Amino acid sequence: MRKPPYYAVIFSSVLREDAKEYGETADRMVELAAGMPGYLGIESARGADGFGITVSYWETEADIARWKREAEHRIAQDRGRSEWYLRYDLRVAKVERAYGMPTPTLEP
Repeated sequence: MRKPPYYAVIFSSVLREDAKEYGETADRMVELAAGMPGYLGIESARGADGFGITVSYWETEADIARWKREAEHRIAQDRGRSEWYLRYDLRVAKVERAYGMPTPTLEP
């Protein structure tokens, strides 16, 4: 991850039980986003109750807007509203500070 500032798109949702093709489409969206200008990375988790959260990271707000307008992503958004989600919320935040614990080095 790069040093701040950068932007986080925080997408939380509750999946319907019959969300057919959701997993394949979600995987494709990660692949597609990774090729977009300004993409920095993604973190995602989903519980057994259907609640999930995905945070994607972007260099600029213009990069986020470009991703939102991407044609294949727009189709997935429409399917999400009509087929997959019981509810969802999306937030965009500017990351001013970021820190963590480094990954330990594994010995041979």
